Amino acid sequence: MLAGAGTVSEAETAMQQGIDVARRQNAKSWELRGAMSLARLRRQQGRQQEAVALLAPILRWFTEGFDTADLQEAKALLDKLTEPAIAAEE
Repeated sequence: MLAGAGTVSEAETAMQQGIDVARRQNAKSWELRGAMSLARLRRQQGRQQEAVALLAPILRWFTEGFDTADLQEAKALLDKLTEPAIAAEE
């Protein structure tokens, strides 16, 4: 969690603001990093669907660079977030 954020709600707000700034600046890598942080928090809160809805579209934007640490981490996180849904469908 963010150092000095105080509450989970404040941390979530700060992360969302960071994502919004990255979007306005068209800084996709920073947007992805912020989305991963917020997705992890939402996962801890049991809000998996919201985490997937946040992370998946950003990850789909990328068309190359899948060997980079950030994209590999994002893909692994998305796989973890969607794993229960896949198991439930079988």
